[in-house]
Amino acid sequence: MNAIKNGQVAIVTGASRGIGAEVARRLADDGLAVAINYASSSSEADALVAELTAKGTKAIAIKADVSKADDVHAMFDATEQQLGKVDVLVNNAGVLKTVPLAETSDALYDQTFGINVRGTFNTLREAAARMNDGGRIVNFSSTTLALNMPGYAIYNATKAAVEAFTHVFAKELRGRDIRVNAVAPGPIATSLFLDGKTEEQIETFAKMPPLQRLGQPEDIASIVSFLAGTDSGWVNGQVLRGNGGIA
Repeated sequence: MNAIKNGQVAIVTGASRGIGAEVARRLADDGLAVAINYASSSSEADALVAELTAKGTKAIAIKADVSKADDVHAMFDATEQQLGKVDVLVNNAGVLKTVPLAETSDALYDQTFGINVRGTFNTLREAAARMNDGGRIVNFSSTTLALNMPGYAIYNATKAAVEAFTHVFAKELRGRDIRVNAVAPGPIATSLFLDGKTEEQIETFAKMPPLQRLGQPEDIASIVSFLAGTDSGWVNGQVLRGNGGIA
């Protein structure tokens, strides 16, 4: 566990379930107060808040569509008012639907870029103005970017943009001791990955890494904890590929 000063504050986007929820739990264990962002249903986010507060963590749930700048601004407002200024931002919110490029609708293109790219852009821009000096930002890319599998063209394009943001934004924040990194998970056993796949497809993906298993949300939460903590103090502008060696 990283030694993180008590009283620091994290925002985790898309944190009501899956990897985001596990990241929120891990950061809470690391001693941070956590703002749990969600986009639609509040029940899962509220349940996670109740779980964390029962353990003594300060936690709130905030509804915000990260693709909308006004929502992101309001999310930072609510976090500052209820928990304090932000020290850690984790850009976990994302959507994935695999469709061949030629069959991708305008609506799907706009949704995928809206959440995965504009959503990250909106939170980074807000963080630049409002995050505490010495803060840490963890963006989410994907190992699919290295695999170039059919059906992933649009999704991969969004993650390429996120990696570009990560490399450049780390340099633009020079002088404020804010570190910007990204994690690029491989196949992780969450609904985002599992939904719509057959058992045979899932088994195939599980055998692809040399470690011969699907990743678990806890695997990625541990990486985020590292990047958000003191042990990674000399890591900046990097993409850490947590994928069991698949690429």
